[in-house]
Order: sequence, then structure tokens, then C-alpha cells
Amino acid sequence: MAKAFASQGDMTEKKISFTEVGEGLYAFTAEGDPNSGVIIGDDSVMIVEAQATPRLANKVIDCVRSVTDKPISHVVLTHYHAVRVLGASAFNANQIIMSDTARGMVAERGQEDWDSEFQRFPRLFEGHESIPGLTWPTTTFNDKMTVYLGNRRVDLMHLGRAHTAGDIVAHVPDQNVMFTGDIVEYHSACYCGDGYFGDWGTTLDRIKAFDVDAIAPGRGDALVGRDMVNAAIENTRDFVDSTYAAAARVAARGGSLKEAWDAVREASDPKFADYAIYEHCLPFNVARAYDEARGIAHPRIWTDKRDVEMWEDLQS
Repeated sequence: MAKAFASQGDMTEKKISFTEVGEGLYAFTAEGDPNSGVIIGDDSVMIVEAQATPRLANKVIDCVRSVTDKPISHVVLTHYHAVRVLGASAFNANQIIMSDTARGMVAERGQEDWDSEFQRFPRLFEGHESIPGLTWPTTTFNDKMTVYLGNRRVDLMHLGRAHTAGDIVAHVPDQNVMFTGDIVEYHSACYCGDGYFGDWGTTLDRIKAFDVDAIAPGRGDALVGRDMVNAAIENTRDFVDSTYAAAARVAARGGSLKEAWDAVREASDPKFADYAIYEHCLPFNVARAYDEARGIAHPRIWTDKRDVEMWEDLQS
């Protein structure tokens, strides 16, 4: 490679915040690193997103223990990516929940994704020796599933494809708060390398229709208040649309991946270059946008070898 991925040199520890987004609801955030959510029920706790390793998951557990001693009964995984799921064993939960589609993606490409992400983002995998293997759900569902933590109801829903084919959200009706995974980000680049650009906007519309009072997004600060929620949704939409439109124009005239990269940079750098993990996400985002614009409907599987080959093409 001419130079390393931006994330390979990112070894700076991030400051953790633990923000209450509703009564008994918390967002664990870390300056653009993957977020987790906490839902405290009558007798037990649900975690949304498990982090990349048990070591990182224990940081979430420490925050949980600062507000409750109730046992952790459920871990909800909004999609299959390694940085979201491989820490699940630390929680010792009886139930690990994914969508049917996300489980299928673990089977289809989970190991390849793990190998790829390990190479891309070494800091997030410190303590990787404690990962027992791929994370498999105990429970899956198709479109919607409701979990009761005592009287507290949590609706898990697949609202459409966006960040991946199997994305789900968690909505807590009694506080009108949603945990969106990486469908919504806040001042952090969206990772679109396994995404569906043509569907993402419609899925955002479905989230927006809930008119929630707060969102715990996939990355970035907790979103409290409808103004902040709506601004983040529209900003996410702009990020996704800006990436795709620029790449699609190049693909339509038969241009190269490198030309698509240059076009996306020209369109997006002025608006998004200061976002967390922007440089990390950009090559994968451009590659997927270019593929989708050329009629490749489903994201190709990323491998550590494919990562390197793509990056060398872009640096040539």
C-alpha cells in the first residue's frame, strides 16, 4: 500500500460519555467510536450493541453498574459488524437478539468481516484475545419483535435497509426514545461499505415518522430533543446522498473507481471532512456507491485482501 488506512494510525483513546436520554435509558458514547445503549427495565437491563471486544464491553458494564445493580438479561445487536458484536460474551446475557437477516450475514460473511475490521481498526480490537469467536444470536425475528423488561416495553423493528441489509432499531414507547444503530450518526461519518444507498433515505423517513424525543445514534453524541434528532437525521441523509450522487455520476459515464473517489471527495470534503472516522470510511463508501450505481445490488463481501487491493487502486 502507498500508505496505511487512516484508522490504522488512530491509537488515541477516546473520552467516554454516559448520557441519560430518557428515564432509565442511556447512551454510551466515545467521540465517534461505536456507541452502545442501555435500557433499564423493572428487573433487568437490555444492552444495545456489544462493542468490539469483551474488554471494551466491560467499559459499558462499568457505566451500567454506576446507575443500577440489575442483571443484564438481553443484548440487542442492530447488525452484524464485528465492532458491534464481538464483545457480547462479556455481558453474560441469556438472550442475544438480531434480525433474521443479520444472523444470515454472520453466517455468510461474519469471519471475513472480523478479519477485515481487525486490519482496518486495530485500536478497537485491543484485548481481542478474549473474543471467544463469532457472536451468534439466541433469538431472531423478521420485521418486529416486542420484549418486556417487566412493564417496560421495547419494540425491536426492521424498518428497512440502510447501513446493512439487516439493520434494526429499538424503540422504547414510554419515553419515545429510539436506539438506531448506524442508520443515524451525529457528526460522525456513516460507514456505507455494506450499505444500500437507494433505501437509506426511506428508512430514515420511517425513523423520522416516530417523532422521537431522543435518539442514541450509532456514533457521535446522544441526540436529546426533537431539534437535535431531526438535524441528525437530515445530516445523515445529506452525507449518504452526497456520497452516492457524486459516485453515480462517474459510474453513469463509465468512469473509474479512482474518478469516483475524486468526485466524492470534491462533493463531501467541504461538508464532512472534520467528521469522526471520515477518512476511514471514505474509500469503502466510494467503492460501495460505485458498485451500487453500476447495478451491483448487494454489497460484495469485504476481506482483508480486498481492502488492500481497493486501497492500492485508489492510491495509484
